[in-house]
Amino acid sequence: EVELVESGGGLVQPGGSLRLSCAASGSAFDRYSMNWVRQSPEKGLEYISSINPDGNITSYGESVKGRFTISRDNAKNMLYLQMNNLQPQDTAVYICTRRGARGQGTQVTVSS
Repeated sequence: EVELVESGGGLVQPGGSLRLSCAASGSAFDRYSMNWVRQSPEKGLEYISSINPDGNITSYGESVKGRFTISRDNAKNMLYLQMNNLQPQDTAVYICTRRGARGQGTQVTVSS
């Protein structure tokens, strides 16, 4: 059974940056594609980004393309999301997922 634990959220001003992390317990981290999604009352559940097991293929939702970067470190069982030029509409709970599992999420608030 895998456990996913996100961290790195917080309050940031518009135009600022944050780096989210997702720690995965258990084995076989490097066999799964990993994803970031976000959830907010205004927009519901929104797809953010995915990365393949090897880390060399990524995809992004249109709302974050060019601003966010997903990456992973299979040696450390870690998934990351670098978020730049954050805007108020990025405010949400950010959740890492893989097939059959999801974390509890970390809150990101963008406000002046």
